Amino acid sequence: MATIIDGKKIRDTILERLTAEVSALPFQPVFSDVLVGDNPVSAQYVRMKGKTAERIGISFRHANYPETITTDELVAELGMLGREPNMCGLIVQLPLPKTFDTKHVLDAIDPRIDVDSTGDINTRRFYNGEESFGFPTAMAVMTILDSLDLPLTEKKFLVVGQGALVGKPVAYLLKKRGYHVDIAEKETKNTNELIANADVIITATGVAKLIRGDMIKQGSVIIDAGTSESKGGIVGDVDFESVESIAGFVSPVPGGVGPVTVAMLLSNVVAVARATNK
Repeated sequence: MATIIDGKKIRDTILERLTAEVSALPFQPVFSDVLVGDNPVSAQYVRMKGKTAERIGISFRHANYPETITTDELVAELGMLGREPNMCGLIVQLPLPKTFDTKHVLDAIDPRIDVDSTGDINTRRFYNGEESFGFPTAMAVMTILDSLDLPLTEKKFLVVGQGALVGKPVAYLLKKRGYHVDIAEKETKNTNELIANADVIITATGVAKLIRGDMIKQGSVIIDAGTSESKGGIVGDVDFESVESIAGFVSPVPGGVGPVTVAMLLSNVVAVARATNK
């Protein structure tokens, strides 16, 4: 039976440290997660991030706009938000409605407070090895791996999915550590073979129950960073029930990578605040 990875416990350890760091600042940092439209799942994510920010002493700036706002108007709003006193983190909740030029919007965020690293400048800095923010979900995956305290040097890693926010940066970070990393994308022909031979699988495709227990190696580590909607709830890439009896470790959805992602995002906000205070 697999050990269930408790993302909330890992999150709470990080938040305890961040609370102490925020309380030591001579000002209260401000963080804003911009919401466009009324998607209930997106709104739920924004509320969760806001509550967690306030829990550690960060002021959360609510910024909700109707779907009728234009790309240029939203860009202008981001500029004004970025200039607010003590603003230390500004992100846009994705996905934006299809009428928006998402790249133009994300690139409009001041790189200094682009704590999601979604803009071109911080993305380039990350892959060039320059000092920049880590992608929160990718950093959450690495934090979870480290928390397991397992010998990973000789293990075979498989990253399923190469999205810009999770799969691609996770593969980059794993390779940077010198691990053996395989990648499976839509075009990959031998995905099932790669899954069967992998010791550690990190998946972030958004395809519900893509990975089943009969596909994986006995005792493997499964980190599920994928999310999709199903019957009004959030499910992961992994068929948790069938995998639980085969894997050595598995992260649930919800309650696994998600809470740690929020903690890593707020860690970036606190990093901005500390740099501002120097």
